[in-house]
This record gives sequence, structure tokens and C-alpha cells, in this order.
Amino acid sequence: MNARIQSAIAACPACSVAPSAAELAARASAADARLLVSVPGVHCAGCISTIERDVERMEGVRSARLNLTLKRLSVDAGAGVSAAAVIERLDRLGYEAHELDPGTLSMTETDRQGRELLMRLGVAGFAMMNVMLLSVSVWAGAEGVTRDMFHLISALIAIPTVAFSGQPFFRSAIRSLRAGRMGMDVPISLALILTLLISLYETFQSGAHAYFEAAVMLTFFLLAGRYLDFRARAIARSAAQQLAALEVPRATRLENGAEVTVSVADLRPGDMVLVRPGGRVPVDGAVVAGRSEVDRALLTGETLPVVTAEGAQVSAGEVNLTGPLTVRVTAAGRDSSLHRMADLVAAAESARTRYTTLADRAARAYAPTIPLLSLGAFVAWMWISGGDLRLSVNIAIATLIITCPCALGLAVPAVVTAASGKLFRKGLLIKDGTALERLAEVDTVVFDKTGTLTMGTPVADNLDDHPEAALRVALALADGSSHPLARALAKALHDRGVRPAEVADLREAPGYGVQGVWQGAPVKLGRAGWVGATHAATTGAYLCIGEVKHSFTFTDALRPGAETVVQALKAQGKDVWLISGDVAPAVEGMARRLGITQWQAGALPQDKAARITALHDAGHKVLMVGDGLNDTVALSAAHVSISPATALDAARAASDMVLLGRDIAPIADAVRMAKVSTRRIRENFWQSGIYNAVFVPVALLGLCTPLWAAAVMSLSSITVSLNALRLK
Repeated sequence: MNARIQSAIAACPACSVAPSAAELAARASAADARLLVSVPGVHCAGCISTIERDVERMEGVRSARLNLTLKRLSVDAGAGVSAAAVIERLDRLGYEAHELDPGTLSMTETDRQGRELLMRLGVAGFAMMNVMLLSVSVWAGAEGVTRDMFHLISALIAIPTVAFSGQPFFRSAIRSLRAGRMGMDVPISLALILTLLISLYETFQSGAHAYFEAAVMLTFFLLAGRYLDFRARAIARSAAQQLAALEVPRATRLENGAEVTVSVADLRPGDMVLVRPGGRVPVDGAVVAGRSEVDRALLTGETLPVVTAEGAQVSAGEVNLTGPLTVRVTAAGRDSSLHRMADLVAAAESARTRYTTLADRAARAYAPTIPLLSLGAFVAWMWISGGDLRLSVNIAIATLIITCPCALGLAVPAVVTAASGKLFRKGLLIKDGTALERLAEVDTVVFDKTGTLTMGTPVADNLDDHPEAALRVALALADGSSHPLARALAKALHDRGVRPAEVADLREAPGYGVQGVWQGAPVKLGRAGWVGATHAATTGAYLCIGEVKHSFTFTDALRPGAETVVQALKAQGKDVWLISGDVAPAVEGMARRLGITQWQAGALPQDKAARITALHDAGHKVLMVGDGLNDTVALSAAHVSISPATALDAARAASDMVLLGRDIAPIADAVRMAKVSTRRIRENFWQSGIYNAVFVPVALLGLCTPLWAAAVMSLSSITVSLNALRLK
């Protein structure tokens, strides 16, 4: 409340004097502390209240607001509050988080378009109900002055309604005509304008019929189809924006031994930066001091961290796990490998958006004939009737309304909306309006491994092979490490109810493991070579108690439905590939386990995209299923793509569909339903064609008024919607 009062006072010139330079600096500093954090793990209202309440308890935080749809936390705080502190707070709550750069994200234009369409749809719907009430009075037998009054009141409602609500069609029609082409919105705009004009003419001539309700009804139905189409597309966000937002916006530069926080954009090749444990590497560079392990899973798909020491190369986006690293910058900002990947994604997205929908292709052939047919009807009836302008214009408008592509405009959105609802109940969210059409054309499916066909987290599988004392020592050591295998081992032991032993002098050796002293004997948990154990072929962590060695092995659990989806896709006649950045033995074992004969290991992001491009060049339509940052280019390059909800924000943004649950089996259902949906869309086109073949001659012969034309047009739209509902 105090903040609001102060804000009101500051906004009032009579209530305050001009702020001092110090006050302006403080305000600028406060504005700079507005933080944006991605929290991909939130899923319910409970998450919102838990996170907002906890973060607002932090000293210096004024407010915290979590957007559940975008999974973003906006924190308004003082200059002393850092994104790292907020992320650490969220990590203690059990939520993974990444800092985003607010300057790279802008959803305001998309939000504005959605609000505008919905507002115009609401105005058209409200006006349609009122004009229909007035029309019922006319149809009930009102005559003379009473009828003219009802028509005039209808005009006062309909004309501003169509002028306001019809602007999306009018603007689109003007753009089409300026570009020298005849789009679907040109005949729609003509039908609306001419219907209003003839209705005004009839009103002032005290005619028996006016068609204001037809114009408003047309506007409402067309806006409903336009809004459905918009909602199908609006959820999709630019993957290039998300990738850019994941870049670390600030870095710690070493200047004469002092640590200075600077913008990554200010870094230059040769600068020295410090990357602390748990931090994301902000630049491409070479390690000049320190030893640690780096998690490259988001970039390469490698299951295990990589030991990094002096002389090793690191890339922007990798996560430093165990020890501080001093890195000499070789590329930063727009020159980094992460930003180059974002550019590749943007290029792949722009190529994919050139896909032409069935509705667009139909409109190109259909739309140019509509005004020509109406004009031909007008000229012919002027000649037949001996110059009867009123009759000729009525027939021309009736022809224009009947041929108006309202049903064509609803054909795709109605089916996509019905299919989206059914797939959503199965656990799949469709983000792009053309995804179903593209999915129906797929003949090849490419899966990533880690995090897609598997859960992406190691699971200890041989705890029963070890004595209780060894498990207790292992837990004490694992609790002191941030290594993924140590965390997985600690979780498994805690779940079994194991209590940690009392281990003294606990220390982590970056890149090797954790060591301490238990009952006077040295104990170690880490790499095989470091503890003196024999390395096994499987993923493992090794415990040394004195001279006794213990091996803890791990497996990456299959995602539920992985075997089912592969078999179902193969039964549908699809070629199935497994392409992963993981090592060959792990990929080969997974492929053999699932019955996949075509696989590729050690694939970098560009390798995955190159493989998909090669498949496309060979005439295949590829569905890509992936979850990591290393999959984003491939997801965008594919004909259609799917990501799990647990995927990185950038991967979800690059995909056309999102798998909401843990079970991956619904992907096969989506491929099957895509074919059914495309069939329904084609049926809608056939229905529209038959409708025109039957009723256009009726209109041309002068046997149909504009009012009846609007009613028949509405019936066609309802038929299209009912056919789409058959999907349910």
C-alpha cells in the first residue's frame, strides 16, 4: 500500500518536488533489479502460492509474480538481490530454474492481437443478439413506419458493429489488394459492405426486407473461426527468443584480481571470467585455471558430466558442477555457440512456416471466383430485368453471401479445435495450427534418447548388493556432492530410510569425487580410477572404505510407454530412428531394447539437424521427438515436432506439440488422429463444394434473398462444425 501511495504522490506534480539525482539513480537501480526466471517445473496453483510466498520473504524483494502459462517468475527487487539468489531459493524449494533476459522476450504483440480478436468477437455476438430480436419483430408482421423504425434501429447497431468487428477482414483485404492478389478476406469484406449498403437502401426506400442481421451474423461466425485459428497458433512461442533468453545475461569478469559483474555483451575475446560451481557458463572459452565437471546434457545429450581442467574448451550454456573455473573468453554474446544455435533455429523455423495449409490452398483457387460470379450475376440481371437496380443488387449480394467462404474459414479451425481437445485429454497439447496437417504426412519418426525415451535421471539399481554400513557411508559422502550420480545415489538411499554415517573432514575433489574420514579410515566416493577400483562397462559410482571397494551401478529408466509407442509407430508403417548425443554403447543398448534398427550416437546439434535435412531431401516427412537444448535445431528443422513437458523451455518452444504427462505412448495416437483430422478437413471442403454447387444456382436464378442466403451460409458453417465434432 505504501508503494502505491508513494507512486501516486510521485506522479502528481503538485504533491512533490522534482526528484534528486540520487533518487533518480536509486529508481534506475531498482528498475535494473527486475528479474525474470524460467521455472519449467511449476504445474498448479499450489506451485504459484508456494513460490510467490517464499520468494517474497527474501530480503529486498518487493513482489514476486509467477505466470503459470509461461512458467516464468517475475521478481521486483532491490539492486542487492541477484538472480542467482532467487534461483538458489527456488532450488531449495525443489524447483529447477534458469535466469532469462527480459530484453529478449516480448509477448505483448501476440497478447494484444488475442485481446483484440476476442473483444471484436464479443461485440459482434452482443450486437447479433440484439439485431436478431429486432428482426423477429419484423418477421412477426411489423409493417410501415414500425418496420422502418426497426430497420433503422438495426442499422444503428449493425453498421458500427461491422465497422468495428470486421476490421481484421477489412485490413487483410486491403493488404491483399495492394499486393495484387485475391485473398479469402476480399470477398468476405465485399459481402459485409454490400450487405450493409443494400440494407440501408432498402430501409430508406421503405422496403420490406433489410439484411442487417445477416451482416452481423456473418461477422460473428467469421470472427469465431478466426479466433479459433488464432488460439491454435498463439501458444507457440519463438524458440529463437527462448534460446537467446537462456543465455546468461551477466558474467563475473576478473579485473586486476577483482571480481566485477558485467553484461555478457560487454565481454571481449581475451577477457577472464569466473564461473562458480552451479553456474551456467556465459561464454565460449578455454579453461585457464581450476578443475571441475561440466554438465553438457542440454547441449550434447551426454548422460554423464565431463571432467574439465586447464586447457579444456567450454561452451556457453554448459553448467559448471563441482569447482570454480577461470575461463579465457574466445567468443561471447552474439558470437557464442549458443547464439549461433539460436540463429540456426530461427532459420529452420522460418523455413517451416512456409508450409501452406489446406485452407490457404483452397482459398487461392476459390476466392478470386467469388466477386467475379457476383459481378456477373449483377450484369446479367440488369440486362434481364431491363435495368432494375434493386433486383440486380439483391441477387448479386445473395450470390456473394452464399459463396462467401465462411465454411471454408471454419473448416480447419473447427477440426483442429476438436482434435486438440481430444488429444489434450490424452496428454498432448497442440501448439501450432498446422501441426495436425503436417503430422498426417509423416512417414519417419526420429527420437532423442536421454529425457525423451528415458526419464533422463540415473537410478541406482544394485543397492541390495551392499552391506548397511557401506550404504550409510555412501550416503554421507553423496550428500556432500553436487554430481548427478551422487545426487541420484543420495535420493535412492534416503528413500530406503538409510541414515548417513558420521563422516569427518568431508571434502570434494572437483572432477574426481568426495572424500572424508569414517571411524579413523579414509573413505572416498567417486570415479573408479580415483578410488582405485576397476572400471565397469556400465555407468557407476565407486566407494572405497579403506581397502574395500564397492561399485554402485545406475540405469536410466525408460519413460512409460516408450516400448509401446515404438511398436505402435512401426505397426503404422513408420520408419523409426534413434539419434542421441550419448556414447555409442548406451545408444546401441537402448535401440536394441526398443527394437529400433536405425540409430546414431555422439550426434551434435548440427548433426541431428543434418540427418533430418538428409531425410527430407530423400523425400521423407520427419517427426522429431526431443527435449534438450541440443534438440532445438532438429525440432525446428523437422516437418513436425513434439517435446515432453519436462523439456527445456527452448525445446518446448521449438516444438509443435507438447507431451504433458510422463507417458510417451500418446504420440502414436496423435499420428493416427492426425490422419483422421486431415480426412475431416477434406470432408469439410467437399461439403462446402457441394453446398455451393446446390445453392449458388438458386441464388443466380433470383430465388434466394440475402437473408435466406445468410441463413443457408450459417447452416453450412454449422454442418462443418458438427462434422469436426465427430472426432470426439
